[in-house]
Amino acid sequence: MSSPMFAPLKGTKLFTPIKLGNYELQHRIVQAPCTRMRGVKESEGVNVPGHLTVDYYAQRATSGGLQITEAADVSLYASGYPGIPGIFTDSQVAGWKRVTDAVHAKGGYIFLQIWHTGRASPPSFRGGKPPISSSNHPMDGSWLDGTSCASCPPEPMTVDEIRAVVQDFADAAKRAVQAGFDGVEIHSANGYLLEQFLHDNINERTDEYGGSIQSRCRFPLEVLKAVCDAIGSEKVGIRLSPWNYFQSTKDSNRLEHWSYLCEQIIALPLGRRPAYVHMVEPRFDEILDEQRKIESLAHNDKETSISLQPFRDILQKGGIPFLSTGCFNWENAVPKLESDATDLVCFGRWFISNPDLTRRLADGIPLTKYDRSTFYFTVPPEKGYTDYPTYMAEAA
Repeated sequence: MSSPMFAPLKGTKLFTPIKLGNYELQHRIVQAPCTRMRGVKESEGVNVPGHLTVDYYAQRATSGGLQITEAADVSLYASGYPGIPGIFTDSQVAGWKRVTDAVHAKGGYIFLQIWHTGRASPPSFRGGKPPISSSNHPMDGSWLDGTSCASCPPEPMTVDEIRAVVQDFADAAKRAVQAGFDGVEIHSANGYLLEQFLHDNINERTDEYGGSIQSRCRFPLEVLKAVCDAIGSEKVGIRLSPWNYFQSTKDSNRLEHWSYLCEQIIALPLGRRPAYVHMVEPRFDEILDEQRKIESLAHNDKETSISLQPFRDILQKGGIPFLSTGCFNWENAVPKLESDATDLVCFGRWFISNPDLTRRLADGIPLTKYDRSTFYFTVPPEKGYTDYPTYMAEAA
């Protein structure tokens, strides 16, 4: 099954160069980070990128193109899902080095997304220990292992634990560079640990990491500064999702609070200002379709305009490039760029099913439809991962 026919996009802004950090990108199509759960288990909690992961990223690499990997665990107990390759052991560094070598051999650039899942991590992934978060509010529903989240509420992190995780992110960034990555993207979105400090329905702390928006932003900003100090700000991006619902995130004033965070980011000295900020479009949701998501935001939020534009405008004042992700395709990517609403467009699901997506968009070649049932761990693991054909193979 394929997409409809569409006109070639090679003459549009999508295929114009742009500088990101110290890198001269040749087009504005970015492979978005997508959890795939195909890491090879080495020991309990330790998953290593294997040969399929090498093939997966190499298949999608292009000369002068940017790829952002799936999120990698910054420490042993950071994960919330099986098969997530980490970046905290020598064997993981070696596995990722094979990935970066393969991408660089095709002239591409690749950043490693790094995360801690916080309360999204069940005790079964933490050696029996309860999850950690900003406060003791559990997520709704159950973890992936079937355990009810309410049965084991998270423990509020101590200040020492917060400082230790800040260091974990900095150490992970150093190891990523050792593995050959061109940079890292800090995952401060989608309901994971850093975002659990931002949302006021989750963070009810009364110390310097909770209460006001100034205090709730402290932890993510400390991570950002530490990672920039560790590897250089030109190698650092950060992902934010102000309009996110995932994992019970229900902030009371998303526009005001994330605007404050963006203002703080552009106020950082150049040596601590990220190479880019990556945001998730409000229409994207893991559960709701696009129309229902926008209708829900309009009904439940104080803002009259549900858009990334206010955040883009703030960041643009600080000269920080903007990446947008969420439900982009051959129809809406170019208008997004031409309206100056973003600098680069990230594709996730279409990149999964089209390893040659960049060429297909350039030449107007219909896209292969993705199969949601194979997004995550499959048997065999290459199914829906490395077995999607390129156009020439498809046509043969």
